[in-house]
Amino acid sequence: MRSSNAPDVPHPARSHDCPSTTAVRGRLVWFRDDPFLRPSAEALEYVEDGLLVCQEGRIVAAGDYGRLVRALPPGVTVESYRDKLILPGLVGSHAHYVQMRIIASYGEQLPEWLQDYVYPEEVRFTDPAYARSIAALFCDELLRNGTTTAMVYCAPSPQSVDALFEESVGRGMRLVAGKVMMDRNALPGMLDSSPEQAYEDCAKLIDRWHGVGRSVYAVTPRFAFTCTPGMLSAAGALWREHPGTRLQTHVSENTREIELVKGLFPRPPYKDYIDVYEKHGMLGPGAVFAHAVHLGKREWRRLHETGSGVSHCPSSNLFLGSGLFRMKRAVKPGRRVPVGLGSDVAGGTSLSLLQTASEAYKVGALRRYPMDGVQLFYLATTGSATAMRLEHLIGSLEPGHEADFIVLDPAATPTLDARTSGDDSIDDLLFSLAVMGDDRTVLATYVAGRLAHHRDTCPAPMPVRLNETRGPEK
Repeated sequence: MRSSNAPDVPHPARSHDCPSTTAVRGRLVWFRDDPFLRPSAEALEYVEDGLLVCQEGRIVAAGDYGRLVRALPPGVTVESYRDKLILPGLVGSHAHYVQMRIIASYGEQLPEWLQDYVYPEEVRFTDPAYARSIAALFCDELLRNGTTTAMVYCAPSPQSVDALFEESVGRGMRLVAGKVMMDRNALPGMLDSSPEQAYEDCAKLIDRWHGVGRSVYAVTPRFAFTCTPGMLSAAGALWREHPGTRLQTHVSENTREIELVKGLFPRPPYKDYIDVYEKHGMLGPGAVFAHAVHLGKREWRRLHETGSGVSHCPSSNLFLGSGLFRMKRAVKPGRRVPVGLGSDVAGGTSLSLLQTASEAYKVGALRRYPMDGVQLFYLATTGSATAMRLEHLIGSLEPGHEADFIVLDPAATPTLDARTSGDDSIDDLLFSLAVMGDDRTVLATYVAGRLAHHRDTCPAPMPVRLNETRGPEK
């Protein structure tokens, strides 16, 4: 079994660090404790008039503006967001960038949806040019939606991994991603020829990308139904042999999927779905299991005991009719499992983690476990970082963390402005932003201390289209 603490991953590459001091003023919000185990007011750190100071891609100070502004180096300009909220960059714990073009594909449950839409699309990622175009779109959309780190599935083709990391490294982002490993129950054109070949392909990708810029490689067996026991063993061995990498897969998303897995991995020797992964060396700190909708008590206990994480994907679970996640079971005192929030595009219908948080609230309400604004934003920042064992680097405004943060605008739309213009508490304000927010709410996104997206930047003018005989078209 792996140690209780996942190894550190590389610090930001020097080429993407901010070479000078960045200082932003606004209403600072981050988390000092777990709001699922402590009262939300005790878990939240809130500075009404705060200053965030970043140097060389790291946060060096966060606190009261009047106190910190006097210590700024000469010549530093403070960017003012006085009526806005400054929070850690959002952290997505589960998404498939290779499914961007099939978002909102109609009317299937998981097994049929994979066969009819997902697999035919993912085959296209053997084309490097196509992979690069979608990878660029994905990274741009993450930043526009305020997501600065995401745990991402690529396609089975190594080219799909190259394309994504090329784009994320170029933007200075910290992405956690890997090649999908699978050798059965899918289109022949996307299956690995053998577990040994999949292992070799992934080992080369780890050598090529893990630690380049802020890249973290994630060993990525798709899920037990598409993997032979040999493939799962290869994934477990690959993870153990490359310290610092993470592991991601799916578990217990859909009742039909669970029955299919039981047929392939019967009892005995396997106790349940989680035991399939455990027997192949895939549980431990740094492993993230997406969905976990229908887990039993023994499975939750083993996730807790091994330090494994879970990604809650409410938008996807609702869209595909998979079921309602039981947050209360995941955060049970004494058996707490780290839980993050995942868009799961393209099962999920938006890359906005604000919209995803809104769906998480509704699922919680249906399960008689509604979450407040502090809990929802915790899931989308520190919670996801903790599930991935990256909480020492991202998901917080504490000094020493990487300087990924966002600026949220409570007046982004007329309706949101009307809702948030009163004297509501910070918890009420966060709840309104989580339930009503979307990409328009994200005014600015900073990566490693540098501005990476601004909502109000004017787009470049469209080129004039000339008609050969009539001049400019009107």
